[in-house]
Amino acid sequence: MSKLLPPEAAYWKAVTALLLDRFERAREDPEKGAMSAEAMIIIAALVLVAVTVMGIVTAKIIEKANSINL
Repeated sequence: MSKLLPPEAAYWKAVTALLLDRFERAREDPEKGAMSAEAMIIIAALVLVAVTVMGIVTAKIIEKANSINL
């Protein structure tokens, strides 16, 4: 009987260990990775702009694709 884990289980175990280690380090120094509210608002605005542009471009591409007659 093999003592090796399947690749999925080994991956899941490694990711879980990594996240637990990061949580533990975050508890030791809570101010280390903190972001200001201004930075969060700017990031949210940039994400909103990116999603809007992506929606406009997608609509234009679909409109052009539907106008092609085969």
